[in-house]
Amino acid sequence: MNFFSKVIEIATGGFADKAIQVAEKWWPPEMSEHEKQVAKLEMLQLERAHELDLERAVNDAEKAFNERIKSLEGTASDLKSIPLIGPMIIFLRGVQRPLWGFNCLVLDWYWFTGWDELSEKQETALIVINFLVLGFLFGERAVRNLLPLFEKIWGKKGV
Repeated sequence: MNFFSKVIEIATGGFADKAIQVAEKWWPPEMSEHEKQVAKLEMLQLERAHELDLERAVNDAEKAFNERIKSLEGTASDLKSIPLIGPMIIFLRGVQRPLWGFNCLVLDWYWFTGWDELSEKQETALIVINFLVLGFLFGERAVRNLLPLFEKIWGKKGV
């Protein structure tokens, strides 16, 4: 769930249910059960229409943001037009992820097979690099699920 989905959830989350609870207290006694159900359905439909409007606004905001990034940073097709340097930048940009991943793998191999001369600062840097690379490769959720294990190992939160 991304940031914008959370905003929609907060903005709409159960509003119709709360409105129905309030309305039930104030409905006239002569109101039939059928009329109550119709009113509840209309409230739920109103909430859904509001959610759709918010989703459209979020989509428009995301599109505008992406277009702004494109205009500020350019695209790969912009780089292709630059002789020699353009293709090299595209290549380097594409190879960056695997390069970080394999370098992290090599560093971890050395570390786990007896790399004894690392200082505490270097080990901390290696741990941070692992968090960044593995978090990028496997996602934030995987790292979050492992945080209790890390807290148990290092005895502090937010490692």
